[in-house]
Amino acid sequence: MSKSTLALLDSSLYPQRWQQQTFATPQALLVAMLSAESMPDAQDFTQQLLANEVYQDWINSSVFGRYLHRNFTAFYRQSEDSFNTDMPALFRRELTRHAQYLPLGQVLFFAGDMPKRVRQTKLLTTTVNPATAIIDAQPSSRAVQSTQMVVNQLTIVGKHLLGFPIRHNKRTSERLRNEVLILDFQQLTLVKETQIQPKKRSNTDETILLRSYELR
Repeated sequence: MSKSTLALLDSSLYPQRWQQQTFATPQALLVAMLSAESMPDAQDFTQQLLANEVYQDWINSSVFGRYLHRNFTAFYRQSEDSFNTDMPALFRRELTRHAQYLPLGQVLFFAGDMPKRVRQTKLLTTTVNPATAIIDAQPSSRAVQSTQMVVNQLTIVGKHLLGFPIRHNKRTSERLRNEVLILDFQQLTLVKETQIQPKKRSNTDETILLRSYELR
């Protein structure tokens, strides 16, 4: 079965205006959001996405919803259970039949440290919403006086990365996640790490580590 390639979403989203400034690239917007005094609003960016024709094509062409996503990841993490041994592979093979290639140059985001298993499973849940990634990267405990957020930026540089835009229920809070599941890739390369010191947001001494990856 021949597979189609999704249209490049970023070419229709940027330049993007945020807080009276215009940003030409998702990288520039992400750094501005990370450096800002207040946390970004994921809802604002989601509204931009939902009004975008390319993004509407992305999610309307996808058979992959959040319910299916949760069940897929649950099966995938239960491979040690002999009853479910074959389910992750069968589920993944079926999903791969319907997946599409992700466009060259598309930037995706991911919160927190990259799980060690990602390079083995070739499976990664990302988002096209930089505000969502920043919010998800917040440390779970605010009792710690010195904390570090980790936000990852991934750029598609290979032509055969299979993925699924996840179609969220618009009536739930998950509509702000704007996720894309990467089902397969050949190589994940860390190309740069940048330390960012944001303006004072709270009583915590917070630093941010921005990691930039290339996926092929």
